[in-house]
Amino acid sequence: MNAIKIFWNDEEGLETVEMLLILSVLIVVAFLFKDRLKSWVEQLFDKVEDELEL
Repeated sequence: MNAIKIFWNDEEGLETVEMLLILSVLIVVAFLFKDRLKSWVEQLFDKVEDELEL
């Protein structure tokens, strides 16, 4: 029983798990909205290109 309490209270590596979870959520969101993001980035580059041609 004592070993279970020690394991439960051990927080070593917890920050790594949190970062991996956040990163995985960001990747999933980017994948779900990749078409919209691609369109938005292309519009931005088109605007910059138009401004540079002036």
